[in-house]
Amino acid sequence: MSNMLRFAMVSLVAGVSAVVAAHAVVVFAREPLALRAAKAEAPLVMAATGPLPAPQGGAVMKASDGHFWADGDVNGQAVHFLVDTGATAVALTPKDAERLGFDLSKLHYGYAVVTAGGQARAAGVKLASISVAGARLENVDALVIERGLDASLLGMTYLGRLSSFQATRQALFLQP
Repeated sequence: MSNMLRFAMVSLVAGVSAVVAAHAVVVFAREPLALRAAKAEAPLVMAATGPLPAPQGGAVMKASDGHFWADGDVNGQAVHFLVDTGATAVALTPKDAERLGFDLSKLHYGYAVVTAGGQARAAGVKLASISVAGARLENVDALVIERGLDASLLGMTYLGRLSSFQATRQALFLQP
């Protein structure tokens, strides 16, 4: 490697380091002095005065295919979902919708949707409850997809109402 290239690389690293350090000083300086002093005097470990509340919700483990598959309870019936943060709504296959008590012939398929299988029609329904990994929600909007959906999808009409959901490499954590 030429001396000029080596000098350029060292200069670049030094410049980036200086900018990062300056930014850290600016961020630190924005914090009020009294707050910094209080943090410095605070104990590092605090004792709990009683039992900690049990966390609500739970985890959905990643399957060997790389997807998050969740076994849910919908209106008292078991439904196997593919978790899909890209799905605007909870989407049910016709088979799952029938098992949940919906009469497919009486549904109004007034929505046009795009699935992995292409365009399809969908009917809006209201689910009394969905519970997945201990995270239960009531009155969840959903769609029954007329055709082209291989598995029901746990979409954003459920996920977006949770207080939080977080994906890691191994699990998806749901908090009601």
